[in-house]
Amino acid sequence: MNALTPGYPNTGSTPKTPGRKPDRFPRMPLILGLGLIGFAFTAIVFGMKTGVGTMINIYDKPVAMRDIIIDGTHDSEITIIDARSGEVIKVLPTSEGGFIRGSLRALSRIRHVSETPTTLPYRLIQWENGSVSLSDTATGERLYLNAFGPDNVAAYSELLASRGKKP
Repeated sequence: MNALTPGYPNTGSTPKTPGRKPDRFPRMPLILGLGLIGFAFTAIVFGMKTGVGTMINIYDKPVAMRDIIIDGTHDSEITIIDARSGEVIKVLPTSEGGFIRGSLRALSRIRHVSETPTTLPYRLIQWENGSVSLSDTATGERLYLNAFGPDNVAAYSELLASRGKKP
């Protein structure tokens, strides 16, 4: 049959194949998907009610706190200054301080997106349980540094411990 055949295109009903069911969505994937959703919901409710399988970070009270200003960009020399006294805590050449540079890049991007001033200090906090966090006083963002490993925590902990010492 081609376009020159009389009655083309055939707009009439096509004959049905006897005994053929209409195409349906397969039941098994649908049942499995609904079962997975039900299991996830049940696990969430169970975890919320019993506390099993949930992580709770208890930071208690701050033990040490220092407001710092990080001057420079992630690809140049960085000077870390105590926000209250104005003393230079540390100077990081371009080849050093990879984790400090990475966290600076993340926090400065958040400041750029929220259009907040870059001159406001960051707050470095050591908690009673030994955790260390870096907070952005401009945006309220907080990075819990223990999640990045002990070496990276030590990079910021030395900034807390260096009060009154010259770089």
